[in-house]
Amino acid sequence: MNFSKKAVLVLEDGRTFSGASFGADGECFGEMVFNTSMSGYQEILTDPSYAGQIVAMTYPLIGNYGVNEEDVESRRPWVEGFVVREASRIVSNWRSTESLNSYLIRNDIVGIEHIDTRALVRHIRDKGAMRAGISTVDLDAKSLLERVLASPDMNNRELASAVTVDEMFEYQAETRPVGSVPQTESKYHVVAFDFGVKTNSLREFTKFGCKITVVPSETSADEVLALRPDGIFLSNGPGDPASMKKVVEEIKKLTEAQVPMFGICLGHQLIGSAFGGETYKLQFGHRGGNQPIKDLTTGKIEITSHNHGFAVAAASLPAEIEVTHINLNDQTVAGLRHKTLPVFSVQYHPESAPGPHDSEYLFERFVGLMEASVDGT
Repeated sequence: MNFSKKAVLVLEDGRTFSGASFGADGECFGEMVFNTSMSGYQEILTDPSYAGQIVAMTYPLIGNYGVNEEDVESRRPWVEGFVVREASRIVSNWRSTESLNSYLIRNDIVGIEHIDTRALVRHIRDKGAMRAGISTVDLDAKSLLERVLASPDMNNRELASAVTVDEMFEYQAETRPVGSVPQTESKYHVVAFDFGVKTNSLREFTKFGCKITVVPSETSADEVLALRPDGIFLSNGPGDPASMKKVVEEIKKLTEAQVPMFGICLGHQLIGSAFGGETYKLQFGHRGGNQPIKDLTTGKIEITSHNHGFAVAAASLPAEIEVTHINLNDQTVAGLRHKTLPVFSVQYHPESAPGPHDSEYLFERFVGLMEASVDGT
C-alpha cells in the first residue's frame, strides 16, 4: 500500500482535507456522507444505495479483516469514493481473500486516509451532506472545487435505473441460509423490484421457501401482475424518490390489485409517495448500524441498520396511512402501513448486512400477509 502518495478531499463549501491515497489513483465526485458502523465496510461498499456518494467511515480503523467473496451485497461496489481515518496495513481473518486496498484498486475506487474524519463528520453534521471530490492527480483545491461544483446534486437525481438489473431473473441462493426451513417446492412467489436491492434481502425470503423473481426498476404493473405474484417487494436503492414519478404511478396500480406489498428504504418512500405523501431530504441522513426505532404498535425498541438521505413527511400522509415506526433520534417516520390494504414499509434495513438482526421479523410479517391473502382470510 502506498502511504506516501498524497490525496485531497474538497467539499462544495470549500472545506479541504489533505491526506494520503489508498485504493485506486484518480478522481471521484459525489455526495459526501458518513456511516457510523464499526464493521461491515464490504457490505457498505457493495450496497447500491450508495451510488452517487462518497462514504466516510467514522470508525477509525478500517480494513483489518480484509475482503472476501461471500459478503458482497450486489454485483460490484457502488460508492464513488471511500474515506477513512486509517486503512489497516494488517489483514487478519480466515475468510479474507484480499486486502481492502487491493479490492478498491481492482474496482477502480479512489480512497483517502490519514484525514481527521471526526472533523469531517462534524462539518457534515452541522452543514449538511454536500457534494465533494477526491483527487490523487490534482492536489490544487481551487481547481478541484470547480469540478465539484459542476458535479450532479442529489436533489431530484434518479439513480435506481443506473443500478438495477437489465432483465428479470429468478434468484437462486448459492447456499441455503442459516435458519431456513427445507421446502420441497416454493410456497409463495415474491416479485422483487430491484431499485438497488441487497442480496441479503433476497436471502431472507429464501428462508421461508419463497420463489423470488427480481425485476428491473421500471417494470410496469401489468408485467408484474402477469407473473402472478403472491407478494411484491420494493427494495432499497439510491437517489431522490421525487425523481421517480413514473415508478410511483405503477406502484399505485399495484396497490389497487391488493397484492401484499412490503417496501424498505427507497421502497418505503415510493409507497408513501404512491398514497399521496411527500418526501424531503434529510440534513445529513441516517447511515449506520445502531439507529433506535420505536414500533408504535407494540412499544418495542429495535436497534437497526440504516442507509438513507430522504424521508417521508408524516404530515403529508392521508388518513388511511398509519405511521407504525419512528426514529427516536429525530422523530422521523420510520415505518407505515395502509389501514385496509396489505401494504407496509419501513425506512431502514431489516436484512441487516451489516447491522443488528432485531428487525428480521418484518420478513416473517410479510410472509404472513401472503399466507392470509392466498388462504383468503
